[in-house]
Amino acid sequence: MNKSNAAERSNKQRTPTEMSSVLHFYVRPSGHERAASEYTQRKLQGELPELQGVKTELCYNVNWTAESSPSAEEMKKLTWLFGCPLLLDDVAQESWLLPGPTDLLLEVGPRLNFSTPTSSNIVSVCQAAGLGAVDRVEPTRRYLLSFAHPPSAELEAVALATLHDRMTEQHFPCPIQSFSLGCTPAPLGGPIDILAEGRSALEKANQELGLALDSWDLDFYTKRFQELQRNPSTVEAFDLAQSNSEHSRHWFFKGRLHVDGQELAHSLFESIMSTQASSHPNNVLKFCDNSSAIQGKEVQFLRPEDPSRPSCFRQRQGLRHVVFTAETHNFPTGVAPFSGATTGTGGRIRDVQCTGRGAHVVAGTAGYCFGNLHIPGYSMPWEDPSFQYPGNFARPLEIAIEASNGASDYGNKFGEPVLAGFARSLGLQLPDGQRREWIKPIMFSGGIGSMEAEHVSKEPPEPGMDVVKVGGPVYRIGVGGGAASSVQVQGDNASDLDFGAVQRGDPEMEQKMNRVIRACVEAPGGNPICSLHDQGAGGNGNVLKELSDPAGAVIYTSRFQLGDPTLNALEIWGAEYQESNALLLRLPDRDFLSRVSARERCPVCFVGTITGDRRIVLVDDRECPMGRDGQGDAPPTPPPTPVDLDLEWVLGNMPRKEFFLQRSLPVLRPLALPPGLSVRQALARVLRLPAVASKRYLTSKVDRSVGGLVAQQQCVGPLQTPLADVAVVALSHQELVGAATALGEQPVKSLLDPKVAARLAVAEALTNLVFALVTDLRDVKCSGNWMWAAKLPGEGAALADACGAVAAVMAALGVAVDGGKDSLSMAARVGAETVRAPGSLVISAYAVCPDVTATVTPDLKCPGGRGHLLYVPLSPGRHRLGGTALAQCFSQLGEQPPDLDLPENLVRAFGVTQGLLKDRLLCSGHDVSDGGLITCLLEMAFAGNCGIEVAVPATGVNALPVLFAEEPGLVLEVQEPDLAQVLTRYREAGLHCLELGRTGSAGPHAMVRVSVNGAVVLEEPVGQLRALWEETSFQLDRLQAEPHCVAQEEGGLRERTGPTYCLPPTFPTASVPHEPGGPAPRVAIFREEGSNGDREMADAFHLAGFEVWDVTMQDLCSGAIRLDTFQGMAFVGGFSYADVLGSAKGWAAAVTFNPQAGAELRRFRQRPDTFSLGVCNGCQLLALLGWVGGSPGDEAAEMGHESWPAQPGLLLRHNRSGRFESRWASVRVGPGPALMLRGMEGAVLPIWSAHGEGYMAFSSPELQAQIEARGLAPLHWADDDGNPTEQYPLNPNGSPGGMAGICSPDGRHLALMPHPERSVRPWQWAWRPPPFDTMTTSPWLQLFINARNWTREGGC
Repeated sequence: MNKSNAAERSNKQRTPTEMSSVLHFYVRPSGHERAASEYTQRKLQGELPELQGVKTELCYNVNWTAESSPSAEEMKKLTWLFGCPLLLDDVAQESWLLPGPTDLLLEVGPRLNFSTPTSSNIVSVCQAAGLGAVDRVEPTRRYLLSFAHPPSAELEAVALATLHDRMTEQHFPCPIQSFSLGCTPAPLGGPIDILAEGRSALEKANQELGLALDSWDLDFYTKRFQELQRNPSTVEAFDLAQSNSEHSRHWFFKGRLHVDGQELAHSLFESIMSTQASSHPNNVLKFCDNSSAIQGKEVQFLRPEDPSRPSCFRQRQGLRHVVFTAETHNFPTGVAPFSGATTGTGGRIRDVQCTGRGAHVVAGTAGYCFGNLHIPGYSMPWEDPSFQYPGNFARPLEIAIEASNGASDYGNKFGEPVLAGFARSLGLQLPDGQRREWIKPIMFSGGIGSMEAEHVSKEPPEPGMDVVKVGGPVYRIGVGGGAASSVQVQGDNASDLDFGAVQRGDPEMEQKMNRVIRACVEAPGGNPICSLHDQGAGGNGNVLKELSDPAGAVIYTSRFQLGDPTLNALEIWGAEYQESNALLLRLPDRDFLSRVSARERCPVCFVGTITGDRRIVLVDDRECPMGRDGQGDAPPTPPPTPVDLDLEWVLGNMPRKEFFLQRSLPVLRPLALPPGLSVRQALARVLRLPAVASKRYLTSKVDRSVGGLVAQQQCVGPLQTPLADVAVVALSHQELVGAATALGEQPVKSLLDPKVAARLAVAEALTNLVFALVTDLRDVKCSGNWMWAAKLPGEGAALADACGAVAAVMAALGVAVDGGKDSLSMAARVGAETVRAPGSLVISAYAVCPDVTATVTPDLKCPGGRGHLLYVPLSPGRHRLGGTALAQCFSQLGEQPPDLDLPENLVRAFGVTQGLLKDRLLCSGHDVSDGGLITCLLEMAFAGNCGIEVAVPATGVNALPVLFAEEPGLVLEVQEPDLAQVLTRYREAGLHCLELGRTGSAGPHAMVRVSVNGAVVLEEPVGQLRALWEETSFQLDRLQAEPHCVAQEEGGLRERTGPTYCLPPTFPTASVPHEPGGPAPRVAIFREEGSNGDREMADAFHLAGFEVWDVTMQDLCSGAIRLDTFQGMAFVGGFSYADVLGSAKGWAAAVTFNPQAGAELRRFRQRPDTFSLGVCNGCQLLALLGWVGGSPGDEAAEMGHESWPAQPGLLLRHNRSGRFESRWASVRVGPGPALMLRGMEGAVLPIWSAHGEGYMAFSSPELQAQIEARGLAPLHWADDDGNPTEQYPLNPNGSPGGMAGICSPDGRHLALMPHPERSVRPWQWAWRPPPFDTMTTSPWLQLFINARNWTREGGC
């Protein structure tokens, strides 16, 4: 359905909840529930020792809007959708839980103030299944808690607090009877009477509306409206506060600063921009637009001929630039970590896609700073147990887990891999008595993308252009968020709990919107988008003003699609609902955009027109809507215009604000470590500090391969240890040219000296980036993100000093800042105390990478003494311990921080190292940063799973400063034949290059021996030390995944040596068939809304010689295409309908209940000359449809009844670990009829795996045995010896017998959970030991070539 006019219709219809009833479907738990519920039960047991038992069920609360009750057929559909397809009796309309006199029944679920993303996706599934009367479905969780005695009210309160998140959920004392909140649009109130009451009228509005206007703003706007001789409306006052908040205007960075009585010559913004003068002018976008971009390279790529309909992918060539952006979402993440981080990620993704006239999203980075974790039962002695935490922010432990869950979940569902990041905790009392801690956390999100050269510049708005909104409907969310996050100290605004800051992230909608933008970018007749902006702070008001500036526009409220009919004009104009972009379009392109949005099922609303009168006017015409071209029934009175402002007046240059700042010097106290502290005792703390310790708890749950463009992600070496310094992506599947990005941040040092911390952030980013080949150091550009409590005493001056230091060090290095953001209210009220966060600068360096295969990783690769270890210190002879991990682990700061004393050393080291990468003379490399030289060396050994023999010379210096000082430097592994040459290159450049020792033997029991000045200070097996470094991560993992699985992984890492891969001698040598003159066979890359693995699948089939087509479920449903001419179908990975009712359930419902699509797919399947491949979500779909996994002797019955799903024999359930698993795993190919695996039998190969529901559950043990016996499970997860395994994480989902793939009895249909299409080029592999490190084609290409050969043989 084309939704361009949906807004106009929906506003005339009755409200969705009139004449509707709420139906209840109670679902018994089946199979292993999510680990989250087990975690909840463990938490309950901890809080309520008297608890004797817990039973649970889900309830789907369905808003049914038809006048009559559902028919028998409709009830059957609803029951099938909500139940488990393997069971026939798990759904009822009465509760399964029957409380006794000593039981407590509690029901919790989402707050009902807006429809959740879960509901939106379930409604989409219902629509696809022909259940048009369903307009909202909210699931609630029901718990039956059993006690020996009747529970008290206090006990109920404790249970409730444990069972739900009060920011996003509520308790339902009785079942939901209605979704109507019983409210009508809140009246707006009259204008603010400045003309009569003067400034006091505005002051009152400032209080009541939470506008966060300061004294300067109040004076300025009072005067402006007095000059205009009119009063502002409430909406206008709100609009001005949002547009001119610190969040939007960056007053501080652009202001006139006086420090200690001296006015600075330049604003902070000007000093940051000045870095451009000493760097190459390779920016095509900087300090403007939503992201920055640098000059890219000419590349070849595939794209569909016409993205508005099913069409063939064709080879294209063009100049593709590299895009980068980064931002933070700190306040919403502090209030509600999961939803705050989802929308932080979503907002940053929109920044990438809205660059120029549309860009491609490629990959993300993520970072988190939080307070002391206080993990129950796990002592970290530097965490002060006496610290209090405020009730209006989530606790640091919850933020560490839930914020990363939110960001990961959003990226996983959208289809954006996360490839680099940081995590840091701090809570410390300074010598002057001040407490410093991230109570208000940092949630950082960066993104790298690409764009075609012709789309760099936005066109200026012209009269007559359409103003268009693309994306999700308007909800009452984050109204006033820009102003709320600009409050100086969080906790000072009125609300005890800031529900207004709670966000709603819907990655499914963002993905559909992304496809619409991509279709425009790839349009055959040229991109119809004239200009494009993402919606963020300030909502529609902000984005539509930016888009129409300077020409002006008129906007109509009746044309917005509303998610809530009770919104008033202020909320429509100011709500910061997510997943929405605004664009300008010329009239002739309306049809193309409408066709694309219908095909991608993404709402598009034509909300207004560019006028050319330089005003922004909002017309509230909902009572009597104006037609598309301003026509319509003439209303008896003109509709109200809640906004009518001169754009120049709102967005134009305003007087700069002045800030008077004083430096305050920190009170310093020398570092006093315990007398006799040994290196091993120090490591027992330092290796467990979150900033130093393993980040496995973050990397295992986030997709690191989706899109197929990833050349380097976080995990390296045989055990996939999360230690990579740099992230690398390709600009096209078909090229080795790409982009690299790396992060740097050293905020703890800012407590001693903000200038040092700023220099070290830049140094860390570059000593990370140096291990990927880039075009030139002077081509490197950086995003600078500043998180500071800038308005508090001493902090503004510290920020100004840090900015000055960045400008100076970058001028010396030849790199430059080209964008960034600031968040200047990093403090929170805790009781009577204001707790500031440390001032933090995050530097994201990025550059073009001429060869993505030239990257060097930290894992040692030449055990047994073949690898020589070299150390290049950039501040030689210095060993300062101030602000280091060692100091923090003893609850101190010390005095003298490490520093980049000689920037020219970094320039030289960068140049030499890059030359060595080009000449392939380095085996591995790592930077010295958090934890010092000892941590750097140990991490290289951990990742390489081998010992080291190291002797550090430092005459006259104690071992602790030598090993734990965080002076910037590089450690390298070089083979014997190259040693002399490498030493010479560094030394001839005027650098120190010390030989430290060699690698030891391989395996977890190999010894690490470190001596300083001839005395041995550490001697221990590498596996034991690594277990210490992994310990904090596994503690956090136990709180987010099934503990038995976590224990299995932890135990396995202590003993594993690493996987062995095997290609049997009979394995075919992959050769791409190119028949002279013969037509290439056609394969449809088939996707549903929420699929995200289509482009890499298209690449794999194209590489094997197929004619590849882009086909959507909507194409089949609308009859836009038939499958008669196709021989192959690939059902791709992703999260169709966000997998809300179970894996691929929505997709299966759409196939089953749509007569046209169902019949077309049945015909395709019945033809003997066809084959299909289902991967991940596609595998889950083929199992549900019965194409695979049914009874082998029952092929005819398998075809299923015309309009009803047959009961499947196989269902893909939640992974045993209870979470999404992203792993580089091994699989064994076994014998069997699968045509795509012919000749591959006996191979043991690594492959990307990324899914949340991959556990293969069969309808009976007999069926499972039959399938195994017939060779219909030809792929198994393999252990390190190449044998099928159920051990986690070698088997990431726990499937019985290690099953990883299933085929049909005739071998034509193959369903796999892992992703061969993301492992089809050698550079996509996460680890390539010899001899695989020299292969020119990936063995996985053979799977696709086999399909090509089969079609050439006549498909039989």
